[in-house]
Amino acid sequence: MTRWMMPLSCAMLIALSGLVRAEELNDSEKRLLKDVSVLAADEFEGRGIGTEGLNKAAIYIEGIFREAGLDVTIDNGDAYQEFEVSNGAKLEDGNTLELIDATGKKTVLDFDKAFRTCSFSEPGAFEGDLVFAGYAIETDKYNDFDGLDVRDKVVIFLRRAPRPEDPHAGFSEREASLKNKLSNCYRRGAKAVLILNDTSTSKNERSSLEGKLAEAKDKLIDLAEKATQSNLAEADKTKAIEDLAAGVQHCKELRSMLDTFDADKLMEFGYAGEKSGDAIPTFHVKREAVEPLIKAITGKSLAEIETGISESLKPASAVLTGCRVSGKASLRTEKVTVKNVIGVLEGEGPLKEETIIVGAHYDHLGRGGDGSLQPGSTEIHNGADDNGSGTAGLLELVRRITGKKEKFARRIVFMAFTGEERGLLGSAHYVKKPLFPIEQTVVMFNLDMIGRMEQSKLTVYGTGTSHFWDNRVDEAGKASGLTLIKKPEGFGPSDHSSFYAVKIPVLHVFGGLHSDYHRPSDDVEKLNVPGMRQATDFFETLILQAVQAPAKPDYIEIAGKAEIERTGSRPYFGSIPDFNSDQKGFALMGVSPGGPADKAGIKAGDVIIQVGEHKIGSLDDFDFALRKFTAGDQVDVTVRRGGQDVTLKVTLGKPRGG
Repeated sequence: MTRWMMPLSCAMLIALSGLVRAEELNDSEKRLLKDVSVLAADEFEGRGIGTEGLNKAAIYIEGIFREAGLDVTIDNGDAYQEFEVSNGAKLEDGNTLELIDATGKKTVLDFDKAFRTCSFSEPGAFEGDLVFAGYAIETDKYNDFDGLDVRDKVVIFLRRAPRPEDPHAGFSEREASLKNKLSNCYRRGAKAVLILNDTSTSKNERSSLEGKLAEAKDKLIDLAEKATQSNLAEADKTKAIEDLAAGVQHCKELRSMLDTFDADKLMEFGYAGEKSGDAIPTFHVKREAVEPLIKAITGKSLAEIETGISESLKPASAVLTGCRVSGKASLRTEKVTVKNVIGVLEGEGPLKEETIIVGAHYDHLGRGGDGSLQPGSTEIHNGADDNGSGTAGLLELVRRITGKKEKFARRIVFMAFTGEERGLLGSAHYVKKPLFPIEQTVVMFNLDMIGRMEQSKLTVYGTGTSHFWDNRVDEAGKASGLTLIKKPEGFGPSDHSSFYAVKIPVLHVFGGLHSDYHRPSDDVEKLNVPGMRQATDFFETLILQAVQAPAKPDYIEIAGKAEIERTGSRPYFGSIPDFNSDQKGFALMGVSPGGPADKAGIKAGDVIIQVGEHKIGSLDDFDFALRKFTAGDQVDVTVRRGGQDVTLKVTLGKPRGG
């Protein structure tokens, strides 16, 4: 695991190596450290969706809510607001693929030998004519789809990109990604996809194995020399012999891997995750299965075609006239039940039906996978900062606020959200199915990653969402010993966005990114516990002011400041995705006030199904489609609204910073 290399103050060294010096911590900091240490322990399995560790975390949080005196019976008698989310795909029986060549000859392919259904496939049967689309890449300088009609066809394409060994070939990782290629096919109306391995990947993998074996053999010689030294102590000699035996075994394993190396290995089911939104049947197929069809039409082998494309950087796409394929993808998306954890402190007096939300997400990435910034890792991603720290801050606020003798004018709802890492799922679910009326919810406070502050600098989002924050934020920051970095926008990549989208003022505190973010190394010993306490102090002050204020905080729309969607080189649209929707298309939780979508009349609840000529089935399709346009273009966008298809004209804005 890599370590975050930064100067550590004496206070920040408190938890290093798990050694706690009680005299260095005040009582609040001890509680914060205890809570985050529990939540980020290995037994909680990184609090990933579908793990027992996530359930353990929910039980732990509920227990503290209950002990503090909160009402934990608000949702059908308990604290758990349950809902279902997708959690991977599962193969079922009946996956088939049959090829028909130009002479009418049929070839039935063997499942798991000649082809595999991809985990990101849409289930269903299909039949259609075949087209070969090279690498299925489209850029300004290279376009495999130029002059190729793939609508209602089955598309065959190669993985990776031409000239993979040449970093100057001009193909970005995004352009060569499976997601982009599948979107290119889907948006053009393809019926299904057959994916083939390229030759360079297998060559590189074999070369890598050969290099590892050579290194292991060299190391084995050194180990053998050490094991035969006559002057070694008995314990050292025993260790040297053990190391030598392990080295021999490692060489045997590498040799076996080389001897059984499959140059055309099929992807394991689950590779690249599950489908997002709508998709099409997708299969990974052995080259030898389809090469005869391609060669019969083009007169070239796949290897010759790859070589030709790499040499000329010109596409070699082709309609495989007379060739057809039929098949069926049999798989289902698995659903798991997850839960927000909710505790309520009721108010007293004329404002008691107004609600203040204080929240933090308690889920993380489990053992990595999609979202991890350490690709291929299966280590537990403990998420001490993200968001063990924010959850610990939430629990500390519960203890402090319930411990006060005064009665509060408004209801305070403390909420630990789940599914934030999958796209704000828990907060989006609550907003759709609130336990207290949204129109009487007056403000939302959100804690996310408050554990790695440097030099007492805290970023506060949402400072422009209400006039109520104007002076109070500065005063609370000063009282807490913080230097504030104020961000006026109400949208951003955490749960406060779900509430701002339904016109609720928000405040979100964030301690800053670091090199352990979304990696297994986000561990407790890296945390700045006194900084967590400062952030908690800051929010406590503001929560108490908001809960007792004579008038509820007003709501300010901040036009065009942010959008929760992929940014960078593409034009600005101003949409807020609904990641908790199972509708086919790109579902919207809302639109950024004053943004292009808002001005065009697109609304919360709309599902985008077409952008220009591009069919849209998911956020990926939407993102890739927008990149075909530039700022200032007026584009026809079709949305599904209340069962009707409505086409609106959107004038795209300038790209936002990525």
